[in-house]
Amino acid sequence: MKYFLLLLMMLSQILISQSNQNFFLFSYFTGNGEDGLHLAYSEDGYEWKSLNGNKTFLKPTAGKDKLMRDPCIIQGPKGKFHMVWTVSWNEKVIGYASSEDLIHWSEQQEIPVMVHEEEAKNSWAPEIFFDPKSKKYIIIWSTTIPGRFPEGEKTGDSKYNHRMYYVTTRDFKKFSNTKLFFEQGFNVIDGTLAHNGEDYLLFLKDETRYPPEKNIRVTSSKNLTKGYAPVSKPITGNYWAEGPTVLKNGDYWWVYFDQYRRKKMGAVRSKDLIHWEDVSDRVRFPKGTRHGTIFTVKKDLLDKLLKTDLSYE
Repeated sequence: MKYFLLLLMMLSQILISQSNQNFFLFSYFTGNGEDGLHLAYSEDGYEWKSLNGNKTFLKPTAGKDKLMRDPCIIQGPKGKFHMVWTVSWNEKVIGYASSEDLIHWSEQQEIPVMVHEEEAKNSWAPEIFFDPKSKKYIIIWSTTIPGRFPEGEKTGDSKYNHRMYYVTTRDFKKFSNTKLFFEQGFNVIDGTLAHNGEDYLLFLKDETRYPPEKNIRVTSSKNLTKGYAPVSKPITGNYWAEGPTVLKNGDYWWVYFDQYRRKKMGAVRSKDLIHWEDVSDRVRFPKGTRHGTIFTVKKDLLDKLLKTDLSYE
């Protein structure tokens, strides 16, 4: 009996340990974002497998063009998941929805982040970040306002010369006024934030076309909304890269990105945020994956997602 009870205790501890284990999820889109939200999971950060048979978890309804590009999901301190995304190539709003389980979603909303700017051309690649210091969420994105930054007007693709902007919120109902978030004299999109101790890390895409850059860089600040150091040299290789998302996995900082000209995902990793190793040939993603965001979930939620079979006709 003694040994039987000991065995039960050991099994119980194993089950508790497994239930508390974190698994990695990746939110992404395919094609032009027409069919909506896709999710993949991984246990090690290398091998990523699609959920729901690589079918959508949520069809887009927000915006005139009804796209769901660049889906960014984070889990708030109370457990609810919050998502923002790009609804269109040329609209002044971004999409927002929330969920308790990543399966059932709230009604989709349009956040009018740039409606007040008459000349604004777009609102691209929004990302959410929760700041424990202020207890607020910050949403950052990129917008082109012709003539606002004339020194870079001829360096971008066609009519685009982006800068990053932001709003903050506590409840996704009331939002602060839109303000400029990041400006270092070059065309920039696809910003994503992370904590590194007391520092805020900002990974971004240098969107300069002439002469071509199209690479991922990193900078940091002690203050969330200002004071970012001059950006690093490119941390990605010679291929064009966009849509970075960052993961701290063991001793390494991992940055996954979309090698969009090669139609595949890539990754680099670093222990010190200075020296980066390209590990693109070691990561595997579902066919057709376009960039999104990595976050973690517990085993019980992943088990539910693994059993989910949703179809939207």
